[in-house]
Amino acid sequence: MQPTVTIKRLGWLAAATIVLGVLIGVGAGLLTLLLYGVEHVLLGYIEGPELPGPFGVPAARRAISVTVGLSIAGIIWYLMRHKTTAVPSVKKAVAGKRMPFWQTIAHVVLQIFIVGSGASIGREVAPRELGAMLAQRFCDLFHIEGVDGIDRRMVVAVAAGAGLGGVYDAPLAGMFFAVEILLVDVTIEKVAFGLGMSAIAAFVAVAIKGHHLFYDITAMQPESTPTLMVFALICGAACGVGGALFRKGSQWAEAHKPTGKAILWQMPLAGLITGLVATVVPQVMGNGRAAAQLGFSTFIPETAGTAGAMQSASSAAASPWNLLTGGGIRFGLWRGSGLWNGIVLGHASGWERPFWIRDERRFPAVPVQYLDVAGCVGTHLCCQSAGDADDHSLRCVGRCAAARHRIRFHAGCDARSRMDTDVSD
Repeated sequence: MQPTVTIKRLGWLAAATIVLGVLIGVGAGLLTLLLYGVEHVLLGYIEGPELPGPFGVPAARRAISVTVGLSIAGIIWYLMRHKTTAVPSVKKAVAGKRMPFWQTIAHVVLQIFIVGSGASIGREVAPRELGAMLAQRFCDLFHIEGVDGIDRRMVVAVAAGAGLGGVYDAPLAGMFFAVEILLVDVTIEKVAFGLGMSAIAAFVAVAIKGHHLFYDITAMQPESTPTLMVFALICGAACGVGGALFRKGSQWAEAHKPTGKAILWQMPLAGLITGLVATVVPQVMGNGRAAAQLGFSTFIPETAGTAGAMQSASSAAASPWNLLTGGGIRFGLWRGSGLWNGIVLGHASGWERPFWIRDERRFPAVPVQYLDVAGCVGTHLCCQSAGDADDHSLRCVGRCAAARHRIRFHAGCDARSRMDTDVSD
């Protein structure tokens, strides 16, 4: 049964939207700056659309950074699990479990630290936990219990989504995450509440961390084609199956994670393995941005030309593939863990030229970037390694993109220029 809409309820909704939106936006902005600071200190670079990964960082420094980062994290997490109150998951927080203040702050900061050091994990959980914790304190301060007012559960869920929207400047993603994943209840009130708080959080976060392109996709073809649409339907379904299997695997890993002293040696070992792989494949470091950008920046003139795609000189110059030239790394061989599933499916389908075929004119006119888009939307962003389809909201974007994807280029665009994406029926 829907709650009665009263002036008091609307007032509390407006107050929570503004107050929590601002607080969460400040937190998301500061967490992004913290990420940049850790990357600068440990790896000597700051990620951006023109340098999405540590491609120019010496191999030894990459290996040392992630090994040291996960070793420190292992010690701190062991102490937090055995010497203090445990931090519950966001879903448990929405269900009513208390999130301790200082422990949550430490947990959030530690997650950003290990991502900045190069660990191959996402950074979405930290701002969501911060948002949920702040929402609980807001409800405690104003005695919001759901009686003749707003529902505490809804406030905590929407605040968690606002954390996601703030850190990625993606209000729609934050709203869909709160409504479809945490609340599993789509109403006009919840959608408006979630979108409003996420929009404010994103606006405030951008004011702190600055507005930058997350991905440069100027190398992709500007128009849809029948061939591309057929590929999107087939590969999208295949990636959905792969994403479901990936989720089951991550749930198994979550159920068998170390709880005792084993974490003290397993975390450093994970860091060492990641570091050794990163000496050859640097794009495995971080939250998948580098791997995705390599896919989006892949441009094959002979093939793309038949589909009407063009690449500006500035886009070609900003491509991170330039940093790998001469390093013996060929496109199609390596991608990030989340994107790998989708790209392998694309290769198997024969839509992209296999790496052992030298003649670039022999494969169909589907730019290689769309294989990475399919993998990104269908797998990496659909099923996070935490074991939950936390970014289920982005599948809605995938559905719209499958219907029609038009890209408008702004004159004189470069790696930092704005590019609009018009998604219509």
